[in-house]
Amino acid sequence: QVQLVESGGGLVQPGGSLRLSCAVSGFSLDYTRIGWFRQVPGKEREGVSCITSSGGTYYGDSVKGRFTISRDNAKNTVYLQMNSLKSEDTAVYYCAAKHRVGTVVAVSLAAVEYDYWGQGTQVTVSL
Repeated sequence: QVQLVESGGGLVQPGGSLRLSCAVSGFSLDYTRIGWFRQVPGKEREGVSCITSSGGTYYGDSVKGRFTISRDNAKNTVYLQMNSLKSEDTAVYYCAAKHRVGTVVAVSLAAVEYDYWGQGTQVTVSL
């Protein structure tokens, strides 16, 4: 059974930091691309960042220079370090995975390119 479980969300003041975690079970991070997405009510899901099994990364324009994605293969976990948080970053953050055995998976921030999704974790940036 494939599972993605996000954690680390919460309430933080503007300018603060949070680190989100995505624990992956059911397969290893080999040949796997992990993406972070976020969504607020009434808006489409927005791609935030992604990382491939080879370490390639990509960031949405709204978070470049503030967010950093990383992975720990031994723990089958991907992280999203979020710094200099703004009120506009408030959203439910989702972890997603695309697994392609035997091939390299390219970077992508398109939700349709992912097969598995976590339940999300709420991030609220407010005073």
